[in-house]
Amino acid sequence: MPKIPVLDHDRVLAAVSSQDAVDRVRDAFVSFARGEWHMPPKVYLPSPPNGDFRAMPVRGEGLAILKWVTSFPANPRRGLPTVTGVVLVSRADDGEPLAMLDARAVTALRTGAAAVVATQELAREDARTVGLVGCGLHGQWVGRCMADSEYGPGVCFDPDPDAAGDVAADLGWEVGDLAEALACDVVCTITPGAETVVPEPALMPGQHLNLLGADGPGKAEASVQAIARVAAEGRLFCDEWEQASHGGELTGAVAAGVVRREDVTELGAVCAGLAPGRGAAREITLFDSTGLAIQDLAIALGALEALRAGAVKAQTVTL
Repeated sequence: MPKIPVLDHDRVLAAVSSQDAVDRVRDAFVSFARGEWHMPPKVYLPSPPNGDFRAMPVRGEGLAILKWVTSFPANPRRGLPTVTGVVLVSRADDGEPLAMLDARAVTALRTGAAAVVATQELAREDARTVGLVGCGLHGQWVGRCMADSEYGPGVCFDPDPDAAGDVAADLGWEVGDLAEALACDVVCTITPGAETVVPEPALMPGQHLNLLGADGPGKAEASVQAIARVAAEGRLFCDEWEQASHGGELTGAVAAGVVRREDVTELGAVCAGLAPGRGAAREITLFDSTGLAIQDLAIALGALEALRAGAVKAQTVTL
């Protein structure tokens, strides 16, 4: 068997810059919207009461990948990361294994990139300030990707003041309370989704919200009333309807009957020019990101390109 390159956490982040990630994730949304990439539904394997495992396959651009990834929200209290796992990359035409990537780094990078793509497509053209709610690893990378794409200054909020302070120092932004973060032009929530952090009264005309933390059944970062107000006065968007309506931010509002399929536009359709984005400056736009395997494939493509160009060096294993 051939030697398989393995890119650990730091090498993944060294292989793909934030701007490259944004460009590649945008292209992934377009390819998926046009039917060029094939993505079966995400599979959840619950591990109660602690968390769950997810299997996320996708095929496109001559590759097939499977991301085997976890979400164990209580892990930080044990000194462990919430998200761990591996991305397995194979050639699509003969199944030959090509690489293994650290899933934690891939997830953080593609989450930040998706937030930027949604903001570029849906926010007001003059939107600049960013409210970052949740300053763990994923929140840190959402902030970095937003800052590298010329959004900011920003307000960082986290229940852990040290976490907020570290991210604010890294980005040159400020630490603030939840209300200050929710008052920004663009609000990005990256929390475990165990409780809502965006109530209906906090919404402001002209805002754009990226809700990035509710990635499974029973999770939500915005109240049903907040979602209903956006549906009535603004526009709702998601990464993929089936996933978002059954295990994402929109699930509660769909179950309550206040959001229907025709109320929600998939981001890929906007990126591909197949559907409109924001309609007016005073509209509130909301993007529900549940995390798609197409985004992981986008980062894997960038990592493989960097590896083949010699920009990063990998460890190897022989299967």
